[in-house]
Amino acid sequence: MTPPPPPRRRRGTGAAVVRPRKLGGVRRSQMVTTYGVGAMIALDNESFIVAGLDSWDISAAPEVLERRLARLLKVRSFRQPPAPDPDRATDGVHVRRFPTMYSCPKCAALQPFHKFNSPPRSARCRDCEEDLVPSRFVLACNNGHIADFPFWRWVHRGSGHVGGLCGGTLSLGTNGSTASLRSVVISCSCGVPDVSMEGAFRSRVLQDLGIRCEGGRPWLKDAPVEQCDQAPRAMQRGSSAVWHPLVASALSIPPWGEGLHKLVEKHKLLDASEDTIRWFAKNHPALLKSVDATAEDIIHLVRAIEEDDAQADQDDVPAPKARSALRQEEYIRLVRGNPEQYNAEWQPFVCEKPLGSSTVLQPLGLRDTMLVKRLREVRALASFMRGDLPTEADPTHRMAPLTLSDGIDWLPAVEVIGEGVFLRLNEDRLRSWESDPTVIARAHRVRDSHLMLLRRRAGASRASDRAKQDNQEIVSPVSPRYLLLHTLAHVLINEWSLDGGYPTSALRERLYCDDEMAGLLLYTATSDSAGSLGGVVAQGEPDRLAHTLRTALARAAWCSNDPLCMESEAAGVDNVNLAACHACVLLPETSCETNNSFLDRAMLIGTPTGTLPGYFQNPI
Repeated sequence: MTPPPPPRRRRGTGAAVVRPRKLGGVRRSQMVTTYGVGAMIALDNESFIVAGLDSWDISAAPEVLERRLARLLKVRSFRQPPAPDPDRATDGVHVRRFPTMYSCPKCAALQPFHKFNSPPRSARCRDCEEDLVPSRFVLACNNGHIADFPFWRWVHRGSGHVGGLCGGTLSLGTNGSTASLRSVVISCSCGVPDVSMEGAFRSRVLQDLGIRCEGGRPWLKDAPVEQCDQAPRAMQRGSSAVWHPLVASALSIPPWGEGLHKLVEKHKLLDASEDTIRWFAKNHPALLKSVDATAEDIIHLVRAIEEDDAQADQDDVPAPKARSALRQEEYIRLVRGNPEQYNAEWQPFVCEKPLGSSTVLQPLGLRDTMLVKRLREVRALASFMRGDLPTEADPTHRMAPLTLSDGIDWLPAVEVIGEGVFLRLNEDRLRSWESDPTVIARAHRVRDSHLMLLRRRAGASRASDRAKQDNQEIVSPVSPRYLLLHTLAHVLINEWSLDGGYPTSALRERLYCDDEMAGLLLYTATSDSAGSLGGVVAQGEPDRLAHTLRTALARAAWCSNDPLCMESEAAGVDNVNLAACHACVLLPETSCETNNSFLDRAMLIGTPTGTLPGYFQNPI
């Protein structure tokens, strides 16, 4: 990571030569999930915000191909975050200093970084020779804007200094009395009484001081200030609420990413003329032989893709419907399977039936299982939000831009290889169970809490005309089927982490749930050694899976927090869980699609009183 540096002059010339300063490094996957555009990152005793995509040097960044996801996100391609080249100081991801307010632990001065007159390429107080400390506090709003905390206005509230600055200097210190914000004290040399940071996180206090969102977007170079009607909130610089990534993902399924389709994409033949394609086929006979194709096959495929793209451009499909169609395509392919035909280079998706009979699973309520021996997942950073957690009711203007340039037609993404197991529930048994009135009533408790949250978010967004245009029909995905599938995924992941030796953070879920789908994919897709060792696929053999399921259900029947956990009227953030806690079914957030929301183990094993029948209440 490199910040845009001040220009330096080469000796003997008048030309300014840019010498970026290398600050550190993070993994490529973290540039999508943890330290993406707009996120803050602490490096030594400094803090920076990751700059927009227009500042990234992607000249040597590998291209990631995933046509289905690119069409969903309306971009041409994806790029892996650029890795720094030791021989090229300008390569890599750029960052900007943020927050700009720093303090010195020795002299207690609190002021913008440039006023400390630090030595080049360091963050030290020139007078005290002490390392500076970046401000712990920032202001952010639900529209993605962020700014330095207004310390001057905070310490001078009620002092009468409303027409301009007092001319004094700020200081930050601690009285050591407590570990709370009360011990963080701000003072000014003008003589106003010292003020602690207690109460700064109350939004009402900031509103009473007349502090409004100024529409700042420091991660974008020369970004114009936006008009914003949202009330800013004080946050800790390292708080998870400061940056919520919006990551979209897709599995590479046939025909895309396989055989002839992959050859066409990889060698950029989609925009090539027929003569160019024939020249390519003539000069690369081994490539065409590896996918058993001819030049005419390529030409025919390119024409079909062009017609399909033209039709897709005419169809203005809403994003939720497009995401649902993407999952349906994956579900169909997982059910159908895809036996191995090519090597791993030309076939990233292999899905086969297990050797054992699936009849052992049917008494347990499972229809069948498929072994996904090889899969490829592409995860792309589409945008990010600040403040409240993202929901389905959020207006589009809450999504912060990754760049201001119209010429950027790509998004940062990573591809990961793994393996998994796909399960389907018995449809007849499922329909009979989910039509039970007590099951429906219990699911409606979670659904009502979720709808209340969505309406509250949508109501808050109607404050602006733009939000009114963005607001659509509020729909909650919560149903008995969804709660059942989601909780089943969690208990199996917990069991596999104990039985197979995988850390729970290395396992992920992918749910396929609607009126026509009732399946889940449990897989490992990671860039480290836990990616594809065969251990997850082994868990999908019918006999072993039946044993694992019985063990997982027995473990889920009792929680160390029972009876409080099972009898809970509401649990989790925004009351969207019922019988679910960290002692029974919750997982690391990297493993769950919905941040540990919409869970209820009573849907699996029923309630102890017998008033609610669980889908697996009497496993044989």
